[in-house]
Amino acid sequence: MAKLAGRVAVVTGASRGIGRAAALGLAREGAHVVAVARTVGGLEELDDEIKAAGGSATLVPFDLTDYPAIDRLGAAIHQRWGKLDILFSNAGVLGAITPVAHIEPKLFERVLAVNVTANYRLIRSLDVLLRASDAGRALFVTSSVAQAAPPFWGVYALSKAALETMVRTYAAEIRTSKATANLLSPGRLRTRMRAEAMPGEDPMTLQPPEAIVPDIVRMLSPGYTENGVVFSFSRGTTATLIAPPSA
Repeated sequence: MAKLAGRVAVVTGASRGIGRAAALGLAREGAHVVAVARTVGGLEELDDEIKAAGGSATLVPFDLTDYPAIDRLGAAIHQRWGKLDILFSNAGVLGAITPVAHIEPKLFERVLAVNVTANYRLIRSLDVLLRASDAGRALFVTSSVAQAAPPFWGVYALSKAALETMVRTYAAEIRTSKATANLLSPGRLRTRMRAEAMPGEDPMTLQPPEAIVPDIVRMLSPGYTENGVVFSFSRGTTATLIAPPSA
């Protein structure tokens, strides 16, 4: 039997890269995928592939900075299913590789709007639905630059550091529930964002996004009970981010 049969999964950034690979992987394991992305054509292609493999999906095209749309998403899921089993919050933007002093204000605001505020709004909208599941699982995509803070990566690094702090806090708040919240650091994969960040890199030296799908499915399955951790795919290591409950 499929690992995720009968479960409902929201995947953001589902039209390409890691989000698309994850949506396909979750659907193959039996989940009904609620696919969110800006690109209608990409979502339609994803839907065709999911259906061809015997899965099912609901397409929800909108920009994650349309925050009322995130609220409507939660309301629609509540009305149709009354719960949410899986949130894979993958969508993100790089911004620009440039000195902090040179970051354009509009770009700065856009990166934080997508990488931080949209994730807060997803938590705000979907928290009650994740708690209503028998095993709600939320997984957010981060990056090693959140801790490394390399030169010229300022806006992206600070957005991921803020995301990590928010998810750590949220995980601590829900640890007495049946829901969990964790982080995934993919590392070097063959994605469009990686190509933007490293234009001189040979993409064929990188693993494709599909390589990380087994770990995504593992961390979003009911049997995965870790809470408040970050898994580094490139290192194959898991680190705990929140303190254990006091005695």
